[in-house]
Amino acid sequence: MATKLPKVPVVIVGMGWMGGIIAAELAKAGIKTVGLERGKRRKTEDYFMVHDELRYALRYDLMQDLSRESITFRNTSKMTALPMRTHGSFLLGEGVGGSGVHWNGQNYRFLPYDFQIRTKTIERYGAKKIPDGMQLQDWGITYDELEPYFDKYEKMAGISGDKGQNPMVGKRSADFPVGPMKKTPGIKLFEEAAKKLGYHPYMVPSANLADNYTNPDGISRAACQYCGFCERFGCEYGAKSDPVVTVLPVAEKTGNFELRDLSNVMEVLHTGGRATGVRYINTLTGEEFEQPADVVVLTSYALHNVRLLLLSKLGKPYDPSTGTGVIGRNYAYQVNGGGAQAIYEDREFNLFAGAGALGSCIDDFNGDNFDHSNLPFLHGANIRYTQAGFRPIQTNPTPAGTPKWGKEFKKQSLHYYNRILTIGVQGSSLPWRHHYLDLDPTYKDVYGRPLLRITYDFEDQDREMIKFMATKTIAIANEMKATKTQASNTISNYDIVPYQSTHNTGGAVMGTDPGNSATNTHMQMWDAENVFVIGANAFTHNSGYNPTGTLGALAYRAAEGITKYMQQGKGMIG
Repeated sequence: MATKLPKVPVVIVGMGWMGGIIAAELAKAGIKTVGLERGKRRKTEDYFMVHDELRYALRYDLMQDLSRESITFRNTSKMTALPMRTHGSFLLGEGVGGSGVHWNGQNYRFLPYDFQIRTKTIERYGAKKIPDGMQLQDWGITYDELEPYFDKYEKMAGISGDKGQNPMVGKRSADFPVGPMKKTPGIKLFEEAAKKLGYHPYMVPSANLADNYTNPDGISRAACQYCGFCERFGCEYGAKSDPVVTVLPVAEKTGNFELRDLSNVMEVLHTGGRATGVRYINTLTGEEFEQPADVVVLTSYALHNVRLLLLSKLGKPYDPSTGTGVIGRNYAYQVNGGGAQAIYEDREFNLFAGAGALGSCIDDFNGDNFDHSNLPFLHGANIRYTQAGFRPIQTNPTPAGTPKWGKEFKKQSLHYYNRILTIGVQGSSLPWRHHYLDLDPTYKDVYGRPLLRITYDFEDQDREMIKFMATKTIAIANEMKATKTQASNTISNYDIVPYQSTHNTGGAVMGTDPGNSATNTHMQMWDAENVFVIGANAFTHNSGYNPTGTLGALAYRAAEGITKYMQQGKGMIG
């Protein structure tokens, strides 16, 4: 039987970026808050001199234990879903800081087009441009309304970027708080080539600090050392912005925030359209607790937020056969492919050095920055050259046609290690009626609860987009003074392996209509007004960008909404 604890004003489930921002903002406002995290605590000192590629990159030390809880996957509803047995397509983080600890730090704002995607698409091309089955919907908020929250998040995190305004993205109220990262020879080649073709390259907005920085909360951090151990690793310098070195210390310093690690929330308790608290288990002792609260805030990873709502029977589950229901609706991923390589026989680069968000990119073919009238797809992709650091075990770049193993493979790997520059494509993923999340009827976690099931595949829309992007990346590669170039212009069916990106979105989307959204634009649930669900689950589609910057802005707006709700005591936040 669960031990019932004293009631608290707010309980937060999941202590990554979203949970950390909410905790800091509420604590600063004087609101007592408890944060529950199923993983263990972390600190910067844990990563001192730990450039262990085997432990972190290949054995997934910072990731969720899939033997205890996984997800199941299938391409269509006619298939039998099977569990993800090892981390492949995406990496589910666990522990204080969540995926915000092991991310690369690429930090974009979604485009103005993204937030009004249905309206803007119909205005320019007519409703017939949207294919049957594609569930495009506006977010219920505009870029201009969200811009002040983007600015607040970027100043807290110390985002590094170019001064001035790039014409391809939304207007800014202020420059980035820190200047851009260093330009390597590879970045310079990419930018020169892109400019020759009439494009508009700019440095990737980076959560890897380009210089020492003190944020508005008084948190001081040191500059990036370009060690190349970002993705899948914690930062030993604290130079990569993450919740552990930014917002969580601010929350704890106020005395209004209590963090409980090793606390796995089993369900949100609710009655009569209101949450009463949560039930959780101590993962070490197995003890069960009930934490009553006036407000429950879900800030776990997107997939986990959706699963917890389904397990708690909060909100109407989505039914793809009728298109009704909202919990599980509009699942989207990210479409990667169509990249090109510039191969050099007469020149070597230092590609071991780098940082997760070190690079340059163009948005000339992202969103609706180009005319889609005669194209068989909508939206587009961010095209980029990044130098994240070539760690030796995982990095074996070779020209097309090289054997995948053996003597020749080893020879070519050594020769081309510092001779191949890759131009990547990160494409949007738009929502379809038959892409969704639900509970698996067969497979369960270690506690006997159904796993979350993903039903998703790449569509013709995605294949056509990748084919188009390949023509653009190879053109840039051809201008980069290489000995030879190569590109790939096809993608097959989506599979749960190999790694692609950790950018899962949708499943409990935001909006203005309870018929097609789970929350309002402050992330407040229509079906339980004292529950706020904050994460990439709120995205009605996924853009051609990494999601974290947009998540940060939404979290700051949600914190404002929660504070207002606490003051008024009831009702939906307008």
